[in-house]
Amino acid sequence: MVFREVPMFEVREVLRLWLGGEGLRAVARLSRVDRKTVRRYVDAALEAGVTVDGGVDQLDDLTLGRVVEIVRPHRADGHGHAWAALVERRAQVEAWASSGVAGVKICELLARDGVIVPERTVQRFIATEFGPRRGQGATVRVADGEPGHELQVDFARLGLLDDPDSGRRRVCHALIFTAVFSRHMFVWLSFTQTTDTVIAGCEAAWLFFGGVFRVLVPDNLTPVVTKADGLEPRFNETFVEYAQSRGFVIDPARVRTPTDKPRVERMVQFVRSSFWAGETFTSLADAQVKVEVWCQQRAGMRVHGTTQCRPIEHFRLEEQDQLLPAPTEHYDVPIHATCRVHRDHHIEIAKALYSIPGNLIGKHVQVRADRRVVRVFHRSQLIKVHPRQQPGHRSTDPADLPAERTTYALRDIAHLQKMAASHGEAIAVYAAAVLDTPLPWTKMRQVYALLGLVKKWGPDRVDAACRRALDAEAVNVGLIGRMLERATESEPPDEPPAPPAPPATSRFARDPGEFTTDAAKARRSA
Repeated sequence: MVFREVPMFEVREVLRLWLGGEGLRAVARLSRVDRKTVRRYVDAALEAGVTVDGGVDQLDDLTLGRVVEIVRPHRADGHGHAWAALVERRAQVEAWASSGVAGVKICELLARDGVIVPERTVQRFIATEFGPRRGQGATVRVADGEPGHELQVDFARLGLLDDPDSGRRRVCHALIFTAVFSRHMFVWLSFTQTTDTVIAGCEAAWLFFGGVFRVLVPDNLTPVVTKADGLEPRFNETFVEYAQSRGFVIDPARVRTPTDKPRVERMVQFVRSSFWAGETFTSLADAQVKVEVWCQQRAGMRVHGTTQCRPIEHFRLEEQDQLLPAPTEHYDVPIHATCRVHRDHHIEIAKALYSIPGNLIGKHVQVRADRRVVRVFHRSQLIKVHPRQQPGHRSTDPADLPAERTTYALRDIAHLQKMAASHGEAIAVYAAAVLDTPLPWTKMRQVYALLGLVKKWGPDRVDAACRRALDAEAVNVGLIGRMLERATESEPPDEPPAPPAPPATSRFARDPGEFTTDAAKARRSA
């Protein structure tokens, strides 16, 4: 038969009935206590000085305490024989406990040696002798703080969901927001865990709550915390800028310390079991619509076990008016990156190219790009601003390129002709003739070669060579170079050669008639 400890109120009832004149059988029947137990407590009461004629007033707390002590005396050390058996094997139990062996397993190991000890006794022994295990220590309830101040956030994995865009099933994550004061909550569903996703979830949460909380307590999400630390965590630059624009402070929980955000930790299982389990969704958008309804009705209208209030009513009554104003404009999520300036005087951001001054080639610059502009910083100083370009395009400032390469790099035909014209009229005409093709940029190297001849031989000689070549309608930069090397650019053009004179009569010449055949002569004479 299982032992049942008789509580104090039953002991009082047993003695009250006995003092009222009931027999032991009647007392056992009326109090629903075994007759042998009734006899033990009656004998103990007599030993404690209770008299049959003294009435019920004798049953004060001190007297009842003496009666119970007589029936169930305390052990000298507060423990029984099972505890003594564990004390004898203290070293072995400590070794098992320190290596992470569970209490039920320790009971099994002791039973193999013939020591039968209840699991609860083993657990109390370990906690008393060696201290509580990790995560099992005593704790205190942290105050909820002021209304509208703290919002705890955590990611939770829900399950697989069909993604019509990719045509496959993907893991759906829930970004859960829980107001610490009212316990009102919001859930944002996504397929990714990026900074853009977290910011989009926050924007939806501010719209749902109707305002911005002053403190955000996230887990160590990589999109928010790039380097976790209990005292000095390092935050994601994009998310810090977002927090500054919306006016809230980031206070992340410590690594592997769910007690730093217990309000939202308790909601993870609630979302999985109450919203996600057993439901079917056609898409992520469908699930998002349904989860917002669930947050307002099922989660918002339940009576919370701690606050004993409906979260949505508690929030609207005491917390909503304390929030910061909700944003009225969509937040433009920027891109923050550190880029190396390449040899072509450009950096690459989001698959587009942007020019950088040439003195920074090989160095690293910090870039902030939003939907409209790209700002480039070096050593915290703004050095360049470009309009944002689509992937595959580029924005190049001619001032960022070397002067001698700008024209060629930008395929500036007009500037190249202007450079040629600055050295002479004939050189300008000759360069225009070279570039007179359907694809003039394919002839730019020839014009550069012509300008190289100007640098080597001087503009006067090259201008004269170009004038002579134009008179001869010979458009060939190589010809100009050969003329300059032979110093023939100033010679008058050669006279056209005279027609050849008829050949003189040779002494071996014959009359054509001598070669005529007899048949030809006969036809001629006829």
